[in-house]
Amino acid sequence: MTLKLPISSQRGEDKEGRARKFSVPEEALPIVKRLQNKYTLDVERVSIGGREFYFLHVADLIPLFHMEVHENAPEFPFWVKIWEASLVLAEFLLKMPPKQGRRILELGAGMAVPGMVASSFGHDVTVTDYEDEIMDFVRASAIFNKCPSLKCEALDWFKPRDDLGQFEVIIGSELLFHQRFFPPLLEVMKRYLAPGGAIYLSHRADRETLFPFFKMAEDDFVIAMQKHRFQSKDKEMDVLLTRLTRKQH
Repeated sequence: MTLKLPISSQRGEDKEGRARKFSVPEEALPIVKRLQNKYTLDVERVSIGGREFYFLHVADLIPLFHMEVHENAPEFPFWVKIWEASLVLAEFLLKMPPKQGRRILELGAGMAVPGMVASSFGHDVTVTDYEDEIMDFVRASAIFNKCPSLKCEALDWFKPRDDLGQFEVIIGSELLFHQRFFPPLLEVMKRYLAPGGAIYLSHRADRETLFPFFKMAEDDFVIAMQKHRFQSKDKEMDVLLTRLTRKQH
């Protein structure tokens, strides 16, 4: 029996404005059915680089606020939303041609829009977040979007792993939400960034935590910034795209 999920938001409507349904591929059914035991699910559709992408996510957020929070997780479940900054970062990655041997690591990936888009255009991408169940959403979305090479790994910034190796490019969107995460995040960046590599971060430009983090990071990194204007039918904002490269001490 085919399982169909609603496609949420105006991005999921047909030309007549009617809600559409997404047919879950058979390969993704075990993951989706397991998640359905705990969450109400739907699918978000976005268009990037001339392609349509589909992302599995939580439709009803209320139960999330009654669950026990992981000790190293933020109080708000940032992973359940497609942030505008992640769309800007995804568009930026489209201008970066795939290169043999170059690995990309996405930190705090959530729904992993930038990593998914980069993978679909031929990059070698590993996406991470603090809990493996979050990665189950991404694993299902990778099947939806025909990204079999996308690697999904749980990564707690407070207890970084030794088996991931190093990456020439590290990316992240809306990571700088709480200052208690800044020291472990910086250590993770220094640990996983390969020599000569670069980190690209994307955030809403008016987020107050940005410059305290960059002040902390400037001891180890050269920081460059560029402001981008995000526009959609119902939203307009400035997004700050930041590049960090390691200083030569």
